[in-house]
Amino acid sequence: MSSKPKSVGIIGAPFSKGQPQGGVEEGPAALRNAGLTEKLKEQECDVKDYGNLFFADVPNETPFQIVKNPRTVGKANEHLAGVVAEVKKNGRTSLVLGRDHSLATGSISGHAKVHPHLCVIWVDAHSDINTPLTTPSGNLHGQPVPVPFLLKELKGQIPDIPGFSWVTPCLSAKDIVYIGLRDVDPGEHRILKDLGIKFFSMTEVDKLGIAKVMEETLSYLIGRKKRPIHLSYDVDGLDPSLTPATSTPVPGGLTYREGLYITEEICKTGLLSGLDIMEVNPSLGKTPDEVNWTVNTAVALILSCFGVAQEGNHSAN
Repeated sequence: MSSKPKSVGIIGAPFSKGQPQGGVEEGPAALRNAGLTEKLKEQECDVKDYGNLFFADVPNETPFQIVKNPRTVGKANEHLAGVVAEVKKNGRTSLVLGRDHSLATGSISGHAKVHPHLCVIWVDAHSDINTPLTTPSGNLHGQPVPVPFLLKELKGQIPDIPGFSWVTPCLSAKDIVYIGLRDVDPGEHRILKDLGIKFFSMTEVDKLGIAKVMEETLSYLIGRKKRPIHLSYDVDGLDPSLTPATSTPVPGGLTYREGLYITEEICKTGLLSGLDIMEVNPSLGKTPDEVNWTVNTAVALILSCFGVAQEGNHSAN
């Protein structure tokens, strides 16, 4: 890896309309207030903060089938995609902070505009691959991958959703790997299997160990050809004891060390090009300690992505 400072572009995306629980829009402020920018600079990163994006609600919003707030979520994604593309054109790694996971569509789309050959590592308790035809809830944070047709294999199989006509497919099924799954709907499981998408459930993490999981993930995505990595990290991928202040916690998640090992191994490749830290929701912490655990764990994950590659350097903790 080169020794030049890592250039990071921070984008706050305070948005919660992809799911029913408010508060997740507070995530970016909580991460900044925990000293994220200063800590990145201490790690000799060149940091530019692009501030928080403003997301306007679409007036007279109506559901599409059972999909809620489609135009509002679609417009927010389009806005985010443009800013991520700008960050990438400026040669910085995009760091999108703390909102609901519906905006992964815009983050990945914007990244792919500049680096069309990227690959995605998605850490999450959920596969977030429901379509409008399979979603039991209608919440768009559970369907950011195929809804806006990020997956080429699903093009033409999903109805046109209002607000998402701007998206063009930018990922193939072989370009994405999931880690940490343990709450997958039947319709999602069928899509994963039918498309041959590689995933490591928590059962497989337990069986193989996180080192083997990361070895297989990186071999699969970048073993033959080096290319930019987009890491989309939902904090509910970790066990709720570590990140309780999140909207859809599922017991039995990644340990603190397993969660950090993922980011450490990606950092060592030198190929991290885009990062999302998702679903930090300070309003859902039952105590100040729960909020602090969640925020501090998210900050540690980010720091680990940007420069704690030397063995024996523990500055991420």
